[in-house]
Amino acid sequence: MSHLHPGVNETMLCSPRGCDKTSPGHGVRPLQVRVAAATPSKWRDGVVTHLPASGWIGIGLMESDRTIWVWNHADLSSEVTLGTPVAVHALYDMLALGSDRVHVLVAPALPGVDGA
Repeated sequence: MSHLHPGVNETMLCSPRGCDKTSPGHGVRPLQVRVAAATPSKWRDGVVTHLPASGWIGIGLMESDRTIWVWNHADLSSEVTLGTPVAVHALYDMLALGSDRVHVLVAPALPGVDGA
């Protein structure tokens, strides 16, 4: 994921004392969970297709041949494996892992890459 727009790397950094951010990829606020639940038509079903060591997770969307990349500061490797069904909220940067909701940073779409 070396093609990220400026500013994305700074968003990814947590402080040395721990993560207290609520920006995408960090903590999730209860209001975010509620608004995502209130807009069920914006969830996009997918399957985990890539799990590189970088912490980014590649998700193949069911409705298209497109792969989107999401990141969370926590190591999600114990919660997802290749083939894990997930859902991504198109408006509120949420990843659904079963009944759990995780705030994610969604990589910007790159023209000509993965069907974008």
